[in-house]
Amino acid sequence: MPKGSVCIISQDNYYKPIEEQEKDPNGIVNFDLPGSINRVSFYRDLINLNNGNKITIKEYTFNNSNKIPGKIEVKPAPIIIMEGLFIFHYEEIRKALDLRVYIDAQENVKLQRRIKRDAEERGYPEDEVKYQWNHHVMPSYKKYLRPYRDDCHIIITNNSHYTKGLDVLVNHLKSQLPENFSSRFITGKIQTEQIKSST
Repeated sequence: MPKGSVCIISQDNYYKPIEEQEKDPNGIVNFDLPGSINRVSFYRDLINLNNGNKITIKEYTFNNSNKIPGKIEVKPAPIIIMEGLFIFHYEEIRKALDLRVYIDAQENVKLQRRIKRDAEERGYPEDEVKYQWNHHVMPSYKKYLRPYRDDCHIIITNNSHYTKGLDVLVNHLKSQLPENFSSRFITGKIQTEQIKSST
């Protein structure tokens, strides 16, 4: 996408503090529930960007004590991407989206990717990841994510790669940009009425 044409808000940066998270019957914190996210701030920042205001978000470090959270500044752009597990479950966000995109993959593929990611990026042992998968991730997926799949405008399958699906999405998003976007970006005159939300 052209520089400055897209801004992204990731749900990952809106997790509530661990002491506010719900625990399962075994006393393990369950981060895979809609209530684990600061829904109000998530939606408020979407509205602020849509009104042409920049936002500042405190980076969420996934309880990694070795990482110091930074501040993420997001400037408004013609295309706003809301990214996260519960963006369709949160009705106020779902209704605000012009385009709903669902990334799909087979369960065994998702599990292996999660084990690899959580080990490399978050330092979680495999047995802990599998416990979360069986007790938190999959029950939440079936209840809060999968029901919205068939209501999405675009479904991109990502079992091995998503290149072709991404090409289709990028071409569509480029077609939504104002014809004179480049000149407006250079002069810093992106009008708020041209801003659209997407995911």
